[in-house]
Amino acid sequence: MLKGRHLIEPGDFTIEELEEIFELADRIIANQSDYIDLCKGKLLASLFYEPSTRTRFSFESAMMRLGGRVIGFDNPDNSSVSKGESLSDTMRVISGYTDIIVIRHPKEGTARLAGRAVPDTPIINAGDGGHEHPTQTLTDLLTIRHELGGLGGHTIGVCGDLLFGRTIHSLVKTLNRYPNNKFVFISPKELKMPSYFLSMLPEGSYIETDSLDAVIGDVDLLYMSRVQRERFVNEEEYLRLKDVYVLDKKKMSHARKDMIVLHPLPRVNEIAVEVDEDPRALYFKQARYGMYVRMALISKLLGTA
Repeated sequence: MLKGRHLIEPGDFTIEELEEIFELADRIIANQSDYIDLCKGKLLASLFYEPSTRTRFSFESAMMRLGGRVIGFDNPDNSSVSKGESLSDTMRVISGYTDIIVIRHPKEGTARLAGRAVPDTPIINAGDGGHEHPTQTLTDLLTIRHELGGLGGHTIGVCGDLLFGRTIHSLVKTLNRYPNNKFVFISPKELKMPSYFLSMLPEGSYIETDSLDAVIGDVDLLYMSRVQRERFVNEEEYLRLKDVYVLDKKKMSHARKDMIVLHPLPRVNEIAVEVDEDPRALYFKQARYGMYVRMALISKLLGTA
């Protein structure tokens, strides 16, 4: 049972529990009208301490499509945080008003601290610094499951900012739990996957390269990511690296006909707009899958499904 549980990182749930969520998401996709009152009378707190478009809107639309309601903020300056209120106190107060809490924060580990402060109210981590982004991982997995027919036996290319990319870290860790997946890590040396992270992967399960052109024809899935300006201390370093990889029609011409392209969004320059017309470019469809998987997750944590 997932009722009352926190989701701080994807590893909090077993593969079987993840499958429960995906199966419910499948049913919602097939017939959304059956679920419009699933969370009627329930209230979700949306606490966003840093900017977000897709994650915040998808959570809020998910709750409202389930018949529930949403309160919260998207700027901590508009809350008592600006007066010096601690995270623990904020969480305890808000848990008294709501049934489930979604939190995004720029500092790693904040979501886990929030969960400890309110053990009896489900907490969903919507991204904490460069650490984890578990519901983006659920979005990615549901997309892969639908578009490639399963979550094992794939060669996954991951391109861009592998050092700071929380979406990438969460995704790779989770896909590593499924059988026979191989990874191709594509990045400049300054943004390589951290060594501690690589040490968690089985020997022989990955290769590293700085050339997208050299490997694009070998992957079943290409997961692009932006170079994250907000994680850089040095602006010159960011400007030097931000456009090192740009996926365009020419590069796509060397990819497999059944390869798919995902991106957690927002994109900046790393995918040319011309690629949007390619049927293999699924990042906007992926964003919609995110709403459905969040509908399923909220329902499971509230125990309404």
